[in-house]
Amino acid sequence: MADTPPHCCTKTEQVPVPSTLQPVLDRIAAEIEALPGRGSPADYIPALACADLRRFGMAVAELDGTVYGVGDWQHPFSSQSITKVFTLALDLSLEGDVLWEHVGREPSGNPFNSLVQLEYENGIPRNPFINAGALVVTDRLQTLTGDASGTLLSFLRAESGNDGLSFDEKVAASETAHGDRNAALAHFMASYGNIGTPVPALLDEYFRQCSVEASCADLALAAGFLARHGIRADGSTLLTRSRAKQVNAVMLTCGTYDAAGDFAHRVGLPGKSGVGGGIIAVVPGRCTVCVWSPGLDRRGNSVAGVAALDRFTTLTGLSVF
Repeated sequence: MADTPPHCCTKTEQVPVPSTLQPVLDRIAAEIEALPGRGSPADYIPALACADLRRFGMAVAELDGTVYGVGDWQHPFSSQSITKVFTLALDLSLEGDVLWEHVGREPSGNPFNSLVQLEYENGIPRNPFINAGALVVTDRLQTLTGDASGTLLSFLRAESGNDGLSFDEKVAASETAHGDRNAALAHFMASYGNIGTPVPALLDEYFRQCSVEASCADLALAAGFLARHGIRADGSTLLTRSRAKQVNAVMLTCGTYDAAGDFAHRVGLPGKSGVGGGIIAVVPGRCTVCVWSPGLDRRGNSVAGVAALDRFTTLTGLSVF
């Protein structure tokens, strides 16, 4: 299916940033409703294969926690790889630059579950957002905390203000049953000494991490620390300003699989997608955005989600460029 927006979603106009973002979201939702191609669900994860492609939600969280939303913005969905942003931040908050000895910061240019580069690069993944890199980050967080997925869930609950956030055990079990490629990645890196947790235990943590169910509102709020330059919702510091910049930079260059260049060109914001159809995006110093629609393009990014974020930056002028 087409992964480019119709003419109405191209960058041809600019309007001042409104005092409230609600009219912008309403306009985007109306335009997305007319989007002809919505892509396909992530059918290689059976629990996600039957997703309704017409679902669409979008939320914007401002620095003070004010949230605007449209469509299915309060409907929980499978966060999948979006959670990699949060485990990366949590690990950096605990061990800092030591992490970068175990995972790189460069775009991969290969599919997110590729084994090829690992052999050439001696078991060091290119970046924290491809599956191999995320497994390393989860391994590091597991070693530091003894409960990587639980640490993640506690953080998401605190930042979103939603104590009801939980794992979707059905999705986790589905991924476990079809997780041979991730197991291969983990065993391969373990052979180079870049994984310390026993692989079965690591995979359990990783699949639970990816199964977190959250809404657009939850994830937009939870990512707010990146717009506040590392400051959590309660005013405490999770990351230094420099490390928050690092996370945003890796999101911009590596956050949408091997379509990061196109995403930066169209949207102009740090972003991280997941194959559940969600995408979070950060406007440093201003707000965070989360959009969800489960139809994916061939690179694994939400077709309607990318189109909506493209339209959002067009209408508001909010961009890092």
